[in-house]
Amino acid sequence: MPTAIAVTSPDLVLPAADPHTPPPAVLSSPDIQPLDDALAHAHRLLDLHGHLVVLHPRSLAPAHERRLHTVRSLLESDRIALVASPLPPLGLAVLARQLCQLSVCDFSPGVLASSARLLAHYVHAGAVLNSVTRLDHVPVGLKTHAKSWLPGSQFAVVAHPEPQLVRVGAGELEGPDYACRLVVAGAAAPAEWVTVHLAAAWRVGAVLEAPLPGYSPSWWGTSKLTEFAAYLSDLSVLYQLVASVRRESCRWCGMELIGDRCGFCASPVPAPEHRLPAGGTYS
Repeated sequence: MPTAIAVTSPDLVLPAADPHTPPPAVLSSPDIQPLDDALAHAHRLLDLHGHLVVLHPRSLAPAHERRLHTVRSLLESDRIALVASPLPPLGLAVLARQLCQLSVCDFSPGVLASSARLLAHYVHAGAVLNSVTRLDHVPVGLKTHAKSWLPGSQFAVVAHPEPQLVRVGAGELEGPDYACRLVVAGAAAPAEWVTVHLAAAWRVGAVLEAPLPGYSPSWWGTSKLTEFAAYLSDLSVLYQLVASVRRESCRWCGMELIGDRCGFCASPVPAPEHRLPAGGTYS
């Protein structure tokens, strides 16, 4: 069975990319799901899938994050990976779906968990905002703050992979230099600037619409926004991207990994000059 992927809110679940992609499970917040139900749910996922990778926002409410750690601790399971991501809400939903796509491939649970950090670099996540006065996740200059008070002002922002901020009509956002798709979500109708201008500038293959995640307004600092994320959608490209990275074994828990940190125990991979030579001892 494929490794189970989970998210922390149902509005982080996008429609499946294809009939073969399983949906992520949802590990709800403590005010929605009692602890006994959360334990039973996680236990069932482990019984069915062997391992569980939980993708959650780095800005997750402390009580919810404590719940995740409590579930892992009470189940005494080293088969649960808790992966925090800095991506904005819609970008995080995209990343969750990509992990679900890869979960049906031949990657080990450790590689799948640690691939989240790699794949996040290829998600260009941003929004069109009517105000940036409460935007905390992207640097905002004093002049831009002042312009935010002008009636009718709109700002185009990219929060990931590199912060960018321009006033709509007075600048352009740098986008991906590879074939991608664009998913758009808005509290009202998606902004035409995103679906027409940005989509053409970034040469996206298709524009898809999705519901706005519930915590997007708090993440972006305003309820008047259109959120967007450009991403790799082709499973063969995602597979080659992950498969091309050197695999190692975690020196702490033994799980297979890619990159510089284990997805399950978060142990860093030592720098090459600090690694033991073959045989396990220094001469």
